[in-house]
Amino acid sequence: MRLEILPVHGIGHVSEGDDLAAMIASAAPWLRDGDVLVVTSKIVSKAEGRLVDVPADGPERLAAREEVLAAETARVVATRGATRIVQTHHGFVMASAGIDASNVDKTRLVLLPVDPDASARALRAALRDRHGLDVAVVISDTMGRPWRNGLTDVALGVAGLAAIRDHRGEVDPYGNELELTQMAVVDELAGAGELVKGKCDQVPVAVVRGYLTGTGAADGAGAKALVRESALDLFSLGTAEARAAGLAGAATLPEGTGPAAPDPAAVERAIAAVAGSVAPGTVFTPVTDPEVRGRLAGTVPGWPDGAGALVLAAPPTPVDQFGLVRFGADLHRLRAALAAENVPSTLLPPPPNTPAMATLAL
Repeated sequence: MRLEILPVHGIGHVSEGDDLAAMIASAAPWLRDGDVLVVTSKIVSKAEGRLVDVPADGPERLAAREEVLAAETARVVATRGATRIVQTHHGFVMASAGIDASNVDKTRLVLLPVDPDASARALRAALRDRHGLDVAVVISDTMGRPWRNGLTDVALGVAGLAAIRDHRGEVDPYGNELELTQMAVVDELAGAGELVKGKCDQVPVAVVRGYLTGTGAADGAGAKALVRESALDLFSLGTAEARAAGLAGAATLPEGTGPAAPDPAAVERAIAAVAGSVAPGTVFTPVTDPEVRGRLAGTVPGWPDGAGALVLAAPPTPVDQFGLVRFGADLHRLRAALAAENVPSTLLPPPPNTPAMATLAL
C-alpha cells in the first residue's frame, strides 16, 4: 500500500449555513473517488451553527464557559485545577468536552457537532449527489491520551469505511491466531491528516489517498463503534476521583456474604493491610480449621446461611469506653480492607465463651 496525505488549501472562513461540500469541492478539484477526506470538526460545527456567545474576557467569560461546559458534560471523569476531563453526551472522554476557543472570534466558543457521524454521512452524501465524488469522510478533533504526553487527532465521526479493522480470528505469519487485535483505523487516518493540517496553518481539511481500494461502500456504523462500553471501561474515573469514590463507598459498606467462601489469602491480605492502623493490641484472627469454624459459627446469633468464613476480633485489654469506640472503628477498617479484596462481610456478636468481642462472617 502506498499512501499520500494531501492538504486542501483555500477553504477560507466558514460561517453558519455554509455549504461545506461545495467549499471543499471548489478548493480541491483534484479529489478522486476512493479518497478519504479528513475534516476538522471545527468547520463542521461552524457550518452547523454550533457556536455560543460569551464575554470576551474577565470573570464573566469564565463563568459563561463553565455554564457551557456543564451543559455539554454527561459525566465528570477527572478534575485537576482548572482542567476538566469529562465524558460528553456523545460518549467521548476529552478535556473541556471538546469546547474550543481557537480560530474563532474571542466572543464565541465552538462546540462539537451534535452528531458527528450524521455530519459525516451528510457531507459524504452531498459530495456524492452534487459533485459526483465517492469518498469516505472522517470528522476529526484533537484529544489528549492517558499515560502519554502530547495531543493527536482522532475520529469523532466517519462515513464510508469501518471505524475498526478487526483482525480477530486471523493467523499471523508464525501461526498464532489473533484474539484481541482491533485497529482503530479511522483514528490513524485522522492522525495522518493532522500531519498536513495544523491549528495555525488554516488547513482544516486533508485527503488520505491510497488507503481505500474500492468505492461504493456503505456509510457504516460510524465512529460510535470506538466508544467503549462503560462496563468494559477499566479507567472510568481519574485517580483522585476513584479514590474519593472508594472512600465514600467504604463509609457506606453494606453487610452481606459472598456466594462462596473467600480465598484465605485475601483475608490475610486485608488483615495485614490494616495492621499498622488499628489500636495496639487489637487482634483479628481468621478461623481456618473447618471443624472449629463450623462449631463456632453454630453458636453465633444471626449467623448467615451462606457464610463460609469467620474472623474473630478482640480489642486490647483492659478496654474502656473510648477503647470500645476505637475498636468499632478498627472493625470497620478491616471490613473496608476486605471489601477492597472483594470479600463482603457481616458484623455479628462473638461466639459464647470466647475472648473475642466481635465476629465477622464472610
